[in-house]
Amino acid sequence: MSRHIQVTFDAHDPRALSSFWRDVLGYVHPGPPGVYLPESADPLAAWDDFLARVGVPEEQRNSKSAIEDPDGHGPRVFFQQVPEDKVVKNRVHLDVRAAPGLQGEERMAALEAECDRLVALGAKRVRRDEPAPPMSAGFIVMTDPEGNEFCLD
Repeated sequence: MSRHIQVTFDAHDPRALSSFWRDVLGYVHPGPPGVYLPESADPLAAWDDFLARVGVPEEQRNSKSAIEDPDGHGPRVFFQQVPEDKVVKNRVHLDVRAAPGLQGEERMAALEAECDRLVALGAKRVRRDEPAPPMSAGFIVMTDPEGNEFCLD
């Protein structure tokens, strides 16, 4: 029997980092429990209202955030606030499949276009690894706004 997983990020700013990854992955911020959100509603504003209403102190309202796959297939991604900085390379990273089914220059062009989009969202480009068949189709290493490494693959 397979298991469902949740990916958890330690973060200084859970709201900002979850918003970055929401845009990278095409995910959504879920609404607060028991709160109906119309399609045009801002779920983060709904969370602000909900947390104020249930008495969470303002300085604790950015201690957690989450995003979910709107189709319900991908893992939930949870962001928790921590005081310490990231000081070494992550031991686990995400590979964002940005060019499925593509090969060669067409694949690398798709990865470059996605890299440009993510840099505009706050990511940093680290390096490009060229295709080396048959073991590698090529990829781009990047970091998110808090320095977590990931690959466009």
